[in-house]
Amino acid sequence: MKWVEICIHTSQQAVDPVSNILYEAGSSGVVIEDPEVLTREWTDQYGEIYDLSPSDYPETGVYVKGYLPETVFLPDTVEQIREAVDHLVEYEIDVQPNQIYVGEVKEEDWATAWKKYYKPVRVTDSLVISPTWEEVDKSNPNEVLIELDPGMAFGTGTHPTTVLCLRALEGIVKTGDTVLDVGTGSGVLSIAAAKWGASRVLALDLDDVAVRSARENVELNQVESRVEVRQNNLVQSIQGQYDVIVANILAEIVLKLIDDATQLMKPNGFLVLSGIIKKKQEVVEQALLKAGLTINEVLVEEDWVAIIAQK
Repeated sequence: MKWVEICIHTSQQAVDPVSNILYEAGSSGVVIEDPEVLTREWTDQYGEIYDLSPSDYPETGVYVKGYLPETVFLPDTVEQIREAVDHLVEYEIDVQPNQIYVGEVKEEDWATAWKKYYKPVRVTDSLVISPTWEEVDKSNPNEVLIELDPGMAFGTGTHPTTVLCLRALEGIVKTGDTVLDVGTGSGVLSIAAAKWGASRVLALDLDDVAVRSARENVELNQVESRVEVRQNNLVQSIQGQYDVIVANILAEIVLKLIDDATQLMKPNGFLVLSGIIKKKQEVVEQALLKAGLTINEVLVEEDWVAIIAQK
């Protein structure tokens, strides 16, 4: 079978929604080539560090690459991808340079070469995320390990917005807590909450691909007895009260969620919101205060913020 690489040259801000567009178009995984990694300080505590070539990365912006089988429907699919990316500007997401390149790739090259992009990463003081094929030291009882298969879809849990959520959850999830994860994606936040002691986690996502991916990852990490993954539109028709609610989604969607989420929070419960670009921070904070919540902490990573609010 011949495969085609769809490369979208876009902004850092648009990486998550553009990746999701490629998943919905049928790509089983994406590669993100961000020149930021060329200046990042790497640790060799986990995995092997590869020499990175600047020629593989854009001078500005980010390459987001997806892979689709070459079929007669491919031109229509590419056009649908283009229209979906253009549509992101309606959510005030900067998609520039917004250029799409299409090229052929040999299946045998893609089958193994993409794995070099994924190595174990320490995300917080106690949390390591690793692809399933890597050997990781599991002897430290104080260290939490989450294993993901990046080929399943919805990333590896190391995007800045996800990292912010994980750092926030590490500080607030207690043994026995109930957690609601809205827009779960890969399920990594739910898995982490369960491994940090949550007694029950409900993970929600509207996208059926995300639901399947999250369920597979939950089973892979052996927390299916405490994590339920359900297809759902935000928190519509959800009942009960939760100690912690977390949502790593776009600010525009966050604003629609806050009032309903507040009703589902226990007294003194926490609401963790991420996926918020800095220029949207103030409007989200105002909505939280209007809902009667207290803003406890704001975490910042690159151009993204996560807000921890309490009832």
